[in-house]
Amino acid sequence: MSEERQNQYLNLIDRLIKCPNGEEPDVLNSELELVDEGFVKTLMQVATMMAHQDNHDGAKFLIFLARQLSKEMGLYPEASAEQ
Repeated sequence: MSEERQNQYLNLIDRLIKCPNGEEPDVLNSELELVDEGFVKTLMQVATMMAHQDNHDGAKFLIFLARQLSKEMGLYPEASAEQ
């Protein structure tokens, strides 16, 4: 992943964190070309960093977002209803 792409991911994450509650889909839709597997990995890296800095709310938000995007992209396996 290029440094430029990584910076684009980080800028998008910053915009998501700062946007008013409920406007996250609009922010993501404005940058759909960045919403890919690399973005999800970057979300998790930033969430981990936030958790280590005791920003648990921010970390939870980014993990939730990464999980939702992973499901939409087919990267996150659904739990089987069968046991």
